[in-house]
Amino acid sequence: MEAALGLMRRIPPKHSEAALSALLSLLPHHSSDLLSQVDQPLQVLCDVDSGKEFILCEYNRDADSYRSPWSNKYHPPIDDGLYPSLELRKLEIEANDVFAIYRDQYYEGGISSVYMWENEDEGFIGCFLIKKDGSKTADGKRGCLQEGSWEAIHVIEVGPEEEENARYCLTSSVMLSLTTNDDSSGTFSLSGSIRRQMNMELSVAEGHLCNMGRMIEEMESKLRNSLDQVYFGKTKEMVCTLRPPSEIVEMRLPES
Repeated sequence: MEAALGLMRRIPPKHSEAALSALLSLLPHHSSDLLSQVDQPLQVLCDVDSGKEFILCEYNRDADSYRSPWSNKYHPPIDDGLYPSLELRKLEIEANDVFAIYRDQYYEGGISSVYMWENEDEGFIGCFLIKKDGSKTADGKRGCLQEGSWEAIHVIEVGPEEEENARYCLTSSVMLSLTTNDDSSGTFSLSGSIRRQMNMELSVAEGHLCNMGRMIEEMESKLRNSLDQVYFGKTKEMVCTLRPPSEIVEMRLPES
């Protein structure tokens, strides 16, 4: 199991679905663990009742159906699906509206979904998802990539309130892939994923949604910086070492 998870951490996100399918056929007795611990590329479905798209994941799935955060209905319909309580559903609706604004301000479009459900320790869990298509064919984007996507998964476990405080455990994963194909950069492909965790104990005076929003905003900033340093920084360093710019080459040439 450890070897399988280690392999999936090194697989480019765009190939993870095929790799996971192969591992499930090789390790059927570990299927539940693999599906719960391996992040897969996010898929999208349209809610026919609201006309809005929503993101599919393990956290809104029941059998082969997925619950929409907009209509609170499963697609395709099922009779005995799992639903959040009325109080948690109210918080879920508010979170979807607020997160849609956050998505538009930070990502200039894309698709977002928020799902919530009860936890065993009298708390609850929230899952915040963002899928941003950065390709030339995407609507309303700047579109400088041949192919590209940013997929973020934030899962927050909220403990029961104690003396007007609650403990929050945030686990965030980001899957990034991009491909360019033009005269200035040529053909270039880069993909990878990163996962981080954050634990905080905060006052609930302003509400859970404010606390979860601040944590996600801080975590996404850290993840963007890490991706910039690890993937883009190291790639730039390697390219400049193998093919240094012409001005650097001229500086290194001895005077004749």
